[in-house]
Amino acid sequence: MPAHAEEVKVSKGESMPELKRVVLIEPHTGLHFFSYARTPLLGLPILGEILRRTGLFVRIFCEKLTPVNWSEVAKADLVGISVLTNLAPRAYQIAAKVKEIAREARRRIWVVMGGPHVTFMPEEALEHGADFVVRHEGETVFPMLVECLREGAESRALGEIPGLSYREGEEVVHNPGRPLVKDLDSLPTPNFSLIEGAERMNVIPVQTSRGCPHDCEFCSVVRMFGHTIRYRSPEGVVEELKGIERDFPRRHVFFVDDNFSANPSRALSLLEAMKRAGLRIKWSVQERISVAKRPEILRLMRETGCRRLYIGLESLNPAALLEWRKGQSPEEITEGIHQIHREGLAIHGMFVLGADADTPESITDTVCGAIRLKLDTAQFFVLVPPPGTRLFRRLAGEGRIFDRNWAHYDGHHVVFFPKNMSPWRLQALAIWAYERFYSVARGIAWTARLKFRNAFFAFIGRRVLRAWLKDNRAYLAKLREL
Repeated sequence: MPAHAEEVKVSKGESMPELKRVVLIEPHTGLHFFSYARTPLLGLPILGEILRRTGLFVRIFCEKLTPVNWSEVAKADLVGISVLTNLAPRAYQIAAKVKEIAREARRRIWVVMGGPHVTFMPEEALEHGADFVVRHEGETVFPMLVECLREGAESRALGEIPGLSYREGEEVVHNPGRPLVKDLDSLPTPNFSLIEGAERMNVIPVQTSRGCPHDCEFCSVVRMFGHTIRYRSPEGVVEELKGIERDFPRRHVFFVDDNFSANPSRALSLLEAMKRAGLRIKWSVQERISVAKRPEILRLMRETGCRRLYIGLESLNPAALLEWRKGQSPEEITEGIHQIHREGLAIHGMFVLGADADTPESITDTVCGAIRLKLDTAQFFVLVPPPGTRLFRRLAGEGRIFDRNWAHYDGHHVVFFPKNMSPWRLQALAIWAYERFYSVARGIAWTARLKFRNAFFAFIGRRVLRAWLKDNRAYLAKLREL
């Protein structure tokens, strides 16, 4: 029996075209601190290149860069949609639009969804327009599915594709998973030329590793990409950076690794290779505060063009750090910030507000501490319990999640009952944190000290906050009543 038999059945006058054209879509909606960064996720440019090499026509639409061209969608035989939790409602809207186009054209357009949210919520995706869900990493599973559909999708053949979820009649089938990609060098370089509007990118993402050895309670990275870190070779990364320098001159590079220097010797090897190559890029990276204990890494970072470290500090409340298993103390954070600044690198501190150990006073202390420590820039997320995390399971089990509108799972909306304050109090503190850190006075002071990048972030932060408050009046009013 074909997958999703009720929809696969071809009515009189319909055609079942050969699978030749694929459109991949990265949804986007809403405002956040990084709205200024016009950069795509890496999954679709990698998948797109894999499919292109099989002879398919591939076009990618990243809504952060350009609107979806529905005329292109109407010509597609398959549409793939990347789904993050806060973008799930938009992804489901796109799927519904694709189905509508297919009905009007009286032809079949397969809808495939992948990404963190649908990996942990595949049934939901299948109820909202997906014919298939690719769970976890898709670089091997998605091409297998496409090849199966090109040959004619029979349930027996679909059942042999690991990591795939789909419907067979009324039954939902979850095929067993498969090992994660071991050799990251076997994957092609992301093909950004497949993205409509790629010339508008102002930040180019690069990934040199996958996985994380840590296991923070509110993070789904380990369940998505594994506890063991897999690395690309320094030579492969350098070749990719040379291509970016050639094809996207004067663009900023952002390393999306969850922990760039988790393996210090490997980080040194990569940085030394970058230095030998004479690259002239400017870049930034995600890190843990423990990198401050490796001054040789910090110096090589600066020498190879690093300008800013994005560090998950999370809190200055020691009880909250213990609750989240961060393995760091406020004292280590303080000393680490001073050491990184001494090496001439800027720090973007990322904080999470709303731990069970948090009180209004501890949150106030964290925000004031971020200012006192002279962080260059900062983000203050409210705690989000994403599906697939221990935090989500715990809060749901305790009946503390009151909002299942996934669009609110973006770090800016309170969706659960905090332990030591009301939801509205936590929301108000998060708003105050941005107002306090990015005050007009601090923006003027940064400008006077010629720290124009910090001043730019202050301007962006205040502008985004004003727009967010305007767009969320109804949500804030409802939260007050709650």
